[in-house]
Amino acid sequence: MIVHATAGRLLRQLNDVIVGKAAQIQDCVACLLAGGHLLIEDVPGVGKTTLAHALARSFGLQFSRVQFTSDLMPSDLTGVSVYERGQEAFVFHPGPLFAQILLADEINRASPKTQSALLEAMEEKQVTVDGATRALPRPFFVIATQNPQDQVGTFALPESQLDRFLMRISLGYPDRGAERLLLAGADRRQLVDALPALLTPGELQALQQQVLQVHLAGPLLDYLQDLVAATRSGRWFLQGLSPRAAIAVVRAAQAQALLGGRDYVAPDDVQAILPQTIAHRLVPVGDAGRGAVEQVRAMVEAVPLP
Repeated sequence: MIVHATAGRLLRQLNDVIVGKAAQIQDCVACLLAGGHLLIEDVPGVGKTTLAHALARSFGLQFSRVQFTSDLMPSDLTGVSVYERGQEAFVFHPGPLFAQILLADEINRASPKTQSALLEAMEEKQVTVDGATRALPRPFFVIATQNPQDQVGTFALPESQLDRFLMRISLGYPDRGAERLLLAGADRRQLVDALPALLTPGELQALQQQVLQVHLAGPLLDYLQDLVAATRSGRWFLQGLSPRAAIAVVRAAQAQALLGGRDYVAPDDVQAILPQTIAHRLVPVGDAGRGAVEQVRAMVEAVPLP
């Protein structure tokens, strides 16, 4: 299967750079094939930015990087109109948002005002500057990294912005063997700079269309609706998933199935991507004693398979 072979090359190339994190890398590739935005959350120094750079280069897309800081302004993202005397007119100078992949590094170090400037871009694939609406390049992805909220100088992302991310993943510390490879191996930044592009934008968009064609059987949709209903029951979470979030689960599961070389979604595909796709959208009930990811896994255990 051509798609499976292409996906295999992508995954192998990324695993050569980010060692010991095969599951997280597959989630990242599935997220981008599903056309979603990706949030990578973890402590500094575990490879979040390196992974984002490696994804951009491997997918063959034009990308820009913005280091989010407390003094970053919305116009620093969208761009500004500057009066040019030679043309006797205001000329728009596009900001870093006008790229196919935007790496928003440490997004939660920016103020809420600047964070909100991403909302229109992420949802509508366009920005409005000086009253004019300007389309962003296609495809358009945001890969954002953020530090844990208990670190100094961070601003928690609002629920409305978290909901725009298809997936949130965490890399975690490497195991001893993977860390040994990092210590003894080549510099990761040099490896990223040498990565070839394995896809063109047109090939990526063709893969995204194939994701939409992956079959969803009736019993599988029943199972998905049972899971969504469980989030709304009040037993596990304060508020349940929205229909938009349910569609996000469908797209992520279709991409997961395509990466596995299948043209249909299985319950295992839904279970594999569910915590990464919905945990950041949910708040566990107060007496649960678990985080959102652990609560999602407990809920999955309680919902019977079709």
